This record gives sequence, C-alpha cells and structure tokens, in this order.
Amino acid sequence: MSQDLQVFVVAPIGRDAKLICEMLAKRGLAFRSYTDIRQVCCEAVDGIGAIILTEEALVPGAMEDLNALMDAQPPWSDIGFILLTSHGDRVQEAVHTTLQRRGARSVILIERPVRRMTLASTVESLVQSRRHQYQIRDYLEERVRNEEQLRETQKLESLGILAGGIAHDYNNILTGVLGNASLALEDVPRGSIVAMRLMDVVNATERAAQLTKQLLAYAGKGRFVIEPLDLSHQVRETSSLIQTSIPRTVQLRLELTESLPCIEADAAQIQQVVMNLVINGAEAIPEGQTGTVLITTGVQQVDDAYIQTTVQGSEIERGRYVTLEVHDTGAGMGSDIISRIFDPFYTTKFAGRGLGLAAVRGIVQGHRGAIKVDSTPGRGSTFKLLFPASLKQDHKRPDRASEHASLGGTGTILVIDDEEIVRHPAKAALERFGYEVVLAEDGRQGVEAFRRMADRISVVLLDMTMPVMSGEEAFRELRMIRSDIKVILSSGYNEVEAIRHFAGKGLAGFIQKPYTSARLAEAVRSVLNRH
Repeated sequence: MSQDLQVFVVAPIGRDAKLICEMLAKRGLAFRSYTDIRQVCCEAVDGIGAIILTEEALVPGAMEDLNALMDAQPPWSDIGFILLTSHGDRVQEAVHTTLQRRGARSVILIERPVRRMTLASTVESLVQSRRHQYQIRDYLEERVRNEEQLRETQKLESLGILAGGIAHDYNNILTGVLGNASLALEDVPRGSIVAMRLMDVVNATERAAQLTKQLLAYAGKGRFVIEPLDLSHQVRETSSLIQTSIPRTVQLRLELTESLPCIEADAAQIQQVVMNLVINGAEAIPEGQTGTVLITTGVQQVDDAYIQTTVQGSEIERGRYVTLEVHDTGAGMGSDIISRIFDPFYTTKFAGRGLGLAAVRGIVQGHRGAIKVDSTPGRGSTFKLLFPASLKQDHKRPDRASEHASLGGTGTILVIDDEEIVRHPAKAALERFGYEVVLAEDGRQGVEAFRRMADRISVVLLDMTMPVMSGEEAFRELRMIRSDIKVILSSGYNEVEAIRHFAGKGLAGFIQKPYTSARLAEAVRSVLNRH
C-alpha cells in the first residue's frame, strides 16, 4: 500500500496548485490536484498520503466535509494535513483546533510565503508516517486473520476428537450388529428371503463401517488403503445407500459402463465423493419438484486443451482417464458461484458447513485426478471427475462359501472387552467354530481370569480402549504372567493407529471392528497356526 500513497492538493485559485504539484513530482511523490474539498472527500477512500490545503479552499461547508472524512477513518488512521495560510491565527482557531478535536493529530500550519524545501520535507515526513500507519494496519489485519485461523484450527481439532470418539464407539455397535447378522446368516437356508434380508444387513453394516473410517481419517486416526477399484462397481454398491439419503421426488439413475479399466483409489473415499455429489445434486432440485440425478461412468483420452477446462489446482497429465459424471436437473449455478463452490465452508444452503465439495476436490486431487464443472442457471449442473486409468486388476472378494471354509479350531479363547454387544457375538462366533470362550468385561477382570487359567488359554482377544485398565496395561500384565501368550488386539481404530503403542512388544495379531464371525475365526486360526 505504501507505494500507492498519494498527496491530495486542494488549491482552488492562483498558482499554488501548479507549484506544489511540480515540487511533488520532483520529489517522486504521487499526487492529485483538486479545487474543491468535497471532491477529495468523495474520492479519498484509501491511499491518502497527506492532504495539502490552501486557506482559499476553506469555503462555507468545507469543514463539514473534512469532519465527515475524519469520522470515516479507522482507529489506526491519522491523515496528515498541511494548511497553507496568510492568516495563521484565524486559521489556527477555525481549522487546526477543529480537526484535532475530530482526531487528527498531524495538523501542520505553514504561513506564506512558503519555502519549497520546508513544504517538501514536511510532506515527506507526513507520507513516511502514513506508510507506518498502513504497516500497522497490515499487521493488525494479519493478526486478526491468524487469530481466526487459530480458532478455526482449534474448532477442527475439537471436531476431529469428537469424530474419532464417535467413530470408535460406533464401530463397537457395528461389531454387535455385524457379528449377530453374520451368525444368523449361517443359521438360515441359503437363497431364502431371510438370508437375503440378513445379507442386506451385513452389506449395510459394512458400508457404515466405511463411513466410520472416513470419520477416523478426519480425526487423524485413519489410514486409507489404495487398491485397484472398478469405479462402476463402486457406484453400484453405493447407490442403494444414497437412495435413502435423497428425497423421494428425486430419481437416481445409473448409466454405468461395464469392464472399465480400474482406478487406484481408496474405496471409502470414492464412496464419499459419490455420496456428496449425488446429495448436492438432489438438494439443488427445488423442494417439492420432481427431478433426476444421473450418474454415468466411462473412459476418456485427455489432452492439454481439455486439462485447461478443469477446476483450477488440478495437476494432471495427458493420458487415459476413467470418468464419473453426476448430472442433476436442479437450479444450476452462475459463474460467480462456480468459482467459489470448492472453497472450504462456502455454502449456498440455508444450513450446512460447506465442506462437501471442498472434500470432493481434496479427495479427487489426492488421487491425481481432476474435476470439470458445467452449469447454467435453470438448466442443472454436471460434475465430471477424472481418475487416471490403471493397468492393475480389481481384487475380487472370495465368495462366502470359500471364506467360511476350514475356519474351525480348538482351544480356549479369552475375550476381554468392555462392550457387552461385542463380547456376546464374539463368544457365539468362536464357539460355533469349535472354541471354548471365557469372557471378561474390562482389563483387570481379564488379567485376573488369565492368572487363574493361564495354562489353558490359547489366545486372548483384547480390546484396546477400556475403563479400569486399558488394553495396553492389560497386555503388559498378561505378558508378565505368561510371556508366550498370543494376543490379538481388537479396536475400532485402524491397525496403524491401534498398534503403535505395541510396536516390538510381541503382539500376535490385529482385527479391526466391526468384523464378521468368519473374519474373527480367521484371525484366531491365523494366530494359532503360527508356531
């Protein structure tokens, strides 16, 4: 701002204006010349270095205009005034005192005849002081911005802690749901209506577990797994969950290309992207009106010209990309809104945090992809996402028959968990696969039970977060009683976060909640098979 400061010269008659402006030009100072104070007050919004007034400019009403200018100044501002006068005493009383009462601290009277050197040095001194004032302003504004960023960071940290706690507790609940549903699924005839309903419960619970992974990632306690994915398959799996999240007046249509090249991505993040875009599209359709959200997938060769049309910040290269398009028949957007929709906390909704599209942008760019937005007011919007095509193949999940084969075993398993909804399904699952099970509801009870039965216990399934005695403390006590005991850590947090306190301490295995009965049996069998 200091380079833009200008000296405002107000001299309505005589040669004063010309001589003053010549002097300012020789000194390299920017200036403007006026014949009326009112013109100065109308234009002087910012960038005033100093104001030079001749007494001839003090016509009736001039002081009111100057007073209004002073009243509009922020607290850090002190505009310097130089009054050129032939009647020092009269001007001193009429102007100098009045301006100072309005807050002007730098009011200098110079009596005629004026020496150029005196005027020049005075102007330069006032302009230099004004530069310092703008530096103070910039400092104050920067401090306010930093304080706002700090408050926002603290809010996000608090949300992260809350999100992590919710995800952990929610995973305990999902463990009970998924465990019981998978057990019940094995009790009913395959292909029956009940089996289909139970399979829906299992699939929905596993999708809910993906959402908790996103919460854990937001809390800094998650880990994303990059693997080859079929984008059409991911959209199809997510669509049934999305359908329950949008109004019934909005139809969700899928036009998915089969046999797409894979993309290398995290399944939970791709699910979040699809859900955010579809829900945003559905909400763009006016309430009470029917509309459509269409999802399509495909393959596209991208060149440099096309890259230029994508959202700023995308750093992609020419090549083959798998595309995901989400089109809605909603209200559409103008260019002014499109330029801001990916800003964090920007939202056009009455209620909301404005994180949806910002998260989409971050996820897509984190996967080395790009976004293209087309929208016209009244004609809907299209979000097109591009992900680099991969040569790797999608890992197909084994069918449930092979997954459940040969998981039986023998031995006694000690299950230590403070959640009853986790303990009972775990006991039922392990007993079904041939194991004897002993339950303990916290770390201390678990240690006491192990002390009594140490020679009989084959494996301990240990929860990490418990009251009375934590999983870490219980693990230490168990190893002191019997150093070769095999302990499987169970947690709602991901493996990296959960086992970092157990590194190098002989942990036998890890299973993340929620889990099915088969996955629990497989984890136990895997540990027992290791000698």
